[in-house]
Amino acid sequence: MTCYKYQVGGCLTSNAPSYVERQADSQLYEALQEGEFCYVLNSRQMGKSSLLVRTRHRLQQQGFICASVDLTNVGCENITPEQWYKGVVGELWSGFKLLGKINLKAWWQEHEDIPLLQRVSRFISEVLLVQFPNKRLFIFIDEVDSIKSLDFSVDDFFALIRFCYNQRAIDPEYNRITFVIFGVTTPSDLIQDLNRTPFNIGKAIELHGFNLDEVQPLVKGLELFGSNAQAIVKEILAWTNGQPFLTQKLCQLILNSSQDTVNERLTIPPGTEAFWIESIVKSRIIYKWEFQDEPEHLRTIRDRLLGNERFSGRILGICQQILVEEVPADDSREQIELLLSGLIVNQQGYLKIKNPIYQAVFNSEWVALQMDNLRPYAQNFKAWIASKQQDESQLLLGITLHTALLWAKDKKLSDLDYRFLAASQELAKRKIESDLAAEKRDRQIEREKAQFALQAAKQANQILVDARKTARRHAQKLRLGKGWIGSIALGVAGLVTLGRFSGILQGIELTMLDRFFQARPKAEIDPYITIIAIDEPDIRQMGKYALSDRVLAQAIQRLKSYKPTAIGLDLYRDLPVEPGYQELVSLFKTTPNLIGIEKAVGNQVAPPPVLAQLGQVGLADQVLDGDGKLRRALLSVRLDNGELRFNLGLKLALRYLETLNITPKADPTMPIKCN
Repeated sequence: MTCYKYQVGGCLTSNAPSYVERQADSQLYEALQEGEFCYVLNSRQMGKSSLLVRTRHRLQQQGFICASVDLTNVGCENITPEQWYKGVVGELWSGFKLLGKINLKAWWQEHEDIPLLQRVSRFISEVLLVQFPNKRLFIFIDEVDSIKSLDFSVDDFFALIRFCYNQRAIDPEYNRITFVIFGVTTPSDLIQDLNRTPFNIGKAIELHGFNLDEVQPLVKGLELFGSNAQAIVKEILAWTNGQPFLTQKLCQLILNSSQDTVNERLTIPPGTEAFWIESIVKSRIIYKWEFQDEPEHLRTIRDRLLGNERFSGRILGICQQILVEEVPADDSREQIELLLSGLIVNQQGYLKIKNPIYQAVFNSEWVALQMDNLRPYAQNFKAWIASKQQDESQLLLGITLHTALLWAKDKKLSDLDYRFLAASQELAKRKIESDLAAEKRDRQIEREKAQFALQAAKQANQILVDARKTARRHAQKLRLGKGWIGSIALGVAGLVTLGRFSGILQGIELTMLDRFFQARPKAEIDPYITIIAIDEPDIRQMGKYALSDRVLAQAIQRLKSYKPTAIGLDLYRDLPVEPGYQELVSLFKTTPNLIGIEKAVGNQVAPPPVLAQLGQVGLADQVLDGDGKLRRALLSVRLDNGELRFNLGLKLALRYLETLNITPKADPTMPIKCN
C-alpha cells in the first residue's frame, strides 16, 4: 500500500485509485444517457474535470462517441473571432478523430463566404451528424469561464448550443447530439447580452464535497494505520468539509508523514487522531499559507476575492459579515462571486464559510487587512468605527473626500463604507451650508453698514441744509443778494453734473474702486481648483501661438488620468489645428466632464462642434470697463432665441457641487433683476 498516491491538483485519470464517486457521477451519467443537455458549474478544484474524464470514459465504454473541447486550449488572448471559432471546430475535428476523413483547412476555406457561427453550425450538421450516422455524439465543453478574457463576445456560440437543443423538436437528427458544459461561472453569464434570450436550457448538476460514506477509496490509502484509518479520514473531513483538493492533500500529507527520519512507520494511537490531524493542518497548510500553498489552492481563492477591483470592497465586506453572523443569500453579483471562489457555501438559504481551514486562513484579521489596503481613507475609517461611528473629526472633508468619492465611483463597497462616505458628505454639506450662512450674515452686516452710512449721509445732508440756512442768514447780513448764492450753487452743481455725464469723473471713480480691491487681504488659493494656463513665456518657448490638436489632446489625456471632476478648456477651438484633429475629436467624445468655450456676444466665436453637440460649452465673454480694464464677468447670457447660456466658470462650479449632492437654490432675500 506504500505505492498508493493521492491526486493533489490536476485531473484524475478514469482509473485513478483515489477517485471518489459522488452523487453527481450517477446524476450526470443518467441525465446524459437520457439525452439531456447538462452543465456542471462550480468553483475551482472541486473535481469538475475529473468528473468529465470519468463520465466520458463510461459513455465510451457503452459505445457512444465523445469529444472534449477545452476552451483554454482554443485560446483567449490576442485572438480574433475567426481564430477562436476555427479553434473550436479544430478541437471537434481532432476530438472526433476526423483526421484523414475531412480536410479541415479545405473545408474551412470552402465556407469562407458565410458567417463564423454558421460555419460551426454546418460543421455539426453536415460533418459530425453525417460522419457518424445512427451514433449518439457527446460534446464536453470545459473551462467555459475562459471566455471572460476574450476581447469580443461569444454569446452566439452558446446561442448555437441552445439552437441545437431546440432543433430537436424540428429535426430528429439533433437528438443524437448532446452538450455538457463545465466551468467556473453561472448559466446567466454564458449569454451576457440582456437583449437576447438567456441560456435557459439543460440540467444543472450539483457538485458537492465528499461525505464519509463516499470516501472509502481514500481510506484504502491509509490502511497502514490499521483500524483507525477510518477515524483519520473522518477527522480530515471535519477540517475540509469534503473539499476534494484539500481532502486529497491532507491524505497525502499524512501518508508522507507516516515514516520518520529513520524510516520507521509512524503510529497514531487510537483516540488521538484529532490531535494529529490538527497538528498537520496547522503546520503544513495554515501556517504561512501563502508560502507553502503548493499546488496552489488558497492563493486561487485569494486572487478571486481581490481580482475584481470594482467588487472586491463589497465582497470583503460580505466576508466580514459572514465571519460574525448569518448572512441570507440573495443571488447578488457579489455573493455569486464569493460562491464561485469556493470560500463559502449556501446552506439552507444562508452563506457560511465552507470549512474550518478556510475560516482559519481567511479570518477577520486577514479581511480587515485587505480592506485597509484597498481604502485610501483606511486610517480615518478605522478610527470612526472604533468610536462607534460617533467621532465626526474622523470624517472626510475637502480634497480627501473628493478623492475618496472618485475612488469609490463604480465600486461595490461594504455597507459600513457607504455609511462612512455618506456621513462625510453630510458633514461636508453642513459645513458648506454653515459657510454660506456665515457669508449671508456677513452680507447682512455689510447691508446694515450701508444703511448706517446712508443714515449718516442723511444726517450730514441735514447738517448741510442747516448750514446753508445759516449761511443764507449770514449772507443777508452781509447784504449779499439771493441771486449770487443761487448762482454759485447752480454753477457748482452744473459743473459736477457735466463732469459726471461727460465721463471726466469715471476715471477717478474706477481708480478708487481699484484701490479698494487692492486694499483687501490676499485670498487663499482654493485647493479644489487647478488652473493650467498658456501665457507669454509658454508661447515664446513653443515659437508659435496656436497649440496643435495633438499636443492639446495629449494634455487633456494626461489630465484625465488624474480623474478630475471637471476640466475647463479655456481655448477657442472652432477650427482644426493639424496635426491631431481626429485624435482631439475622439477625446472630446469620450470626456463627458470636459467643458469648452464659445463667444456669444459681439464678435462671436463658435465652440468646438463636437462639444456643442454634447452640450459641453460655456461662455468666455468678458465685459471691459471704459478704461479697458476687466473688472466684471458675465455669469449668464440670454440669447435672442430665449436660450440661457452659462459662462465657463459657473458651469465648472455647478458640476463640482453636483458631485457633493449640492444643488443651487434661489436666495429669497436677494432681489431679482429682470431685463
